[in-house]
Amino acid sequence: MTSTPPVAKKVPTERTHHGDTVIDPYEWLRAKDSPEVVEHLKAENAYTEAVTAGQEQLRQDIFSEIKNRTQETDLSVPARKKDWWYYSRTEEGKQYSIHCRVKAEDTGDVARDWTPPEVVPGRPVDGEQVLLDGNLEAEGKPFFSLGGLTVSEDGTLLAFSVDNAGDERFSLRIKDLRTGELLPDEIPNVFYGLAFSPDGSQVFYTVVDDSWRPYQVKSHRLGTAVEEDALVYQEDDVAMWTGFDLSADRTQLLIGIGCSEYSEYRALDLERQDAGLTTLIPRSERILYEAEPLRVEGRLHYLLTHDRGARNSMVSLVAADEFQRPLAEQEWMTVVNHDDAVRVHGATVTATHVLVSVRKDTTMRVQILPRDGLGTPLQQPPVEPAFDESLYTCNLAGAEFESPVIRLSYASYFTPPRVYDYLLDAGVLSLRKETEVRGGYGSEDYVAERQWAAAADGTQIPLSVLRRRDLQQDGTNPAVIYAYGSYEISMDPAFSISRLSLLDRGIIFVVAHIRGGGEMGRTWYEGGKKLAKKNTFTDFVDATTHMAKSGWVDPKRVAAIGGSAGGLLMGAVANLAPEKYCAIVAQVPFVDALTTILDPELPLSALEWEEWGNPITDPEVYWYMKEYTPYENIREAAYPRIAAVTSFNDTRVLYVEPAKWVARLREVTTGSEPIVLKTEMDGGHGGASGRYEQWKDVAWDYAFVADALGATRVLSRTTSVAG
Repeated sequence: MTSTPPVAKKVPTERTHHGDTVIDPYEWLRAKDSPEVVEHLKAENAYTEAVTAGQEQLRQDIFSEIKNRTQETDLSVPARKKDWWYYSRTEEGKQYSIHCRVKAEDTGDVARDWTPPEVVPGRPVDGEQVLLDGNLEAEGKPFFSLGGLTVSEDGTLLAFSVDNAGDERFSLRIKDLRTGELLPDEIPNVFYGLAFSPDGSQVFYTVVDDSWRPYQVKSHRLGTAVEEDALVYQEDDVAMWTGFDLSADRTQLLIGIGCSEYSEYRALDLERQDAGLTTLIPRSERILYEAEPLRVEGRLHYLLTHDRGARNSMVSLVAADEFQRPLAEQEWMTVVNHDDAVRVHGATVTATHVLVSVRKDTTMRVQILPRDGLGTPLQQPPVEPAFDESLYTCNLAGAEFESPVIRLSYASYFTPPRVYDYLLDAGVLSLRKETEVRGGYGSEDYVAERQWAAAADGTQIPLSVLRRRDLQQDGTNPAVIYAYGSYEISMDPAFSISRLSLLDRGIIFVVAHIRGGGEMGRTWYEGGKKLAKKNTFTDFVDATTHMAKSGWVDPKRVAAIGGSAGGLLMGAVANLAPEKYCAIVAQVPFVDALTTILDPELPLSALEWEEWGNPITDPEVYWYMKEYTPYENIREAAYPRIAAVTSFNDTRVLYVEPAKWVARLREVTTGSEPIVLKTEMDGGHGGASGRYEQWKDVAWDYAFVADALGATRVLSRTTSVAG
């Protein structure tokens, strides 16, 4: 191993757009099949290992802390579907989940029949049937990930898809659960998403094109050759993403085609497939919507979650035959009104109720209303299960159409994940499980607070500030600032066992809910995309400044972490304010965004136009992106300690982006801090597979920042001095 960084050779590559010619000396690193590129990445790994060798004990300590707090032999709460209770479990020493089921009973007693069976970790379950053991599937494979897992309506067949490379291209197999045998049907190169037809004779799946865009929905009829699979739908617009699902009542296949700004739904009646697809609202209307069929007094309707005249979206009920008329003449009945303070994220149905997911006061929650009188003055007001904490996340985790019970997931920053069942008619909430955290964890030892940072334009940016309760507001504490800030994705309150390892070293962990995310509704997202994207980066710097002045944090002991589009954020803030951070970890970072989006042949490039703008056709977008893209804006400055962490087989953010970024950073920095590249040679966008390998990845990242912050020792409960 060497402590001398590898020096990437320079091979000038010319790029010209809108009269602007750029010479890129490191574009040659894109040649993934080149032995020279592979050797360079291995040399980078050797250098990284040498530079961070002193952190090995800290990495082992953090990994052990994660492992010792985790109930390794554990299981999910069984969820009922038809005649079976389905669950997954993990076993100590094993990397992957084991998917199982046991028979359900029907006694006529609703409470009894829908109370999950008691399944105790480590104790054999009477009548358990193992559907799929991920550990057996992964044996001898460099990588293992499940892309989908679904059981036919009659419970006799299992369809599942497996990725053994990390490139998110899966092979689909079908298992006969009556015999345990795999059927000969095998379909390569499928994407996420699987569904059986109600009669179990077909499997629907998605295919990606050469740029990794899901564009085809296909149907495989069991027992036939893959070459004969029917094409249900193909989307040729390179800027549109295609997906599908079965309707809640299992009567329709719903194909959703869309981008971040508008969508289109096409429905296939599964009883009359020969009739073909029916388009609901065409994309030409530029409405962003989702659709769910339901029958009202025997007449087919659709429940629409949409942004027609409603920036934060609303819910309407529309009779199916209305879609045959011009949009302006259609009659839409309001179910959930638009509210500037409430973002509506989606709605689904059971046989008796409508379930609406909303974001209010930055937190996700579920609202429940009966179907009786829906969309009329007789409609009843929604009910929302109440919880004690102010910063939490509640999501719908399961709702079988005929079920009298729905499943809710709940978590907060310091409440471990909980599973609740909610009895729809009675409105009774029952706690089924709270994930055990071992090692003497007590939520009372920590505090989660909401603070607000002022942006340069006066906007108030919400921050979630997490810390040990016994820290003092004396300006000496180290801090990690984390954010994402793109695609309207929200960093919602969630429990993290691994994060406790930072908090227990006296590090204050700050989640900055910056513009470009969805925490404050659609306007918040739009304020950080396209030609407003720079707000995302300046918000993060302003959040850092706020914490440095808060009295809690030592301004000289601040680190930053972000991944994917949050890795682009890391690169941008490194250029904007390198002096504010002593360390930055950029995970699978999108740091060469302009080069990528300028090439529509690269994975996902065309799909990115709705997020960033199209720099190929729009010179204003080109020049705006050139002003912030990290790789384009590296300058002579004393950059902090930086780790770029990537995966060789990542199909979302190619390894070449951080590889080029690191090479240029080293060339230009005027500082002496190490800048390292760590490449997982067998991983994908999520890193290595297997929970122990993923814990090691987290331990590596956290050790890197804790070491830079001088916060390597776990504090006692009586001091706030970080060591």
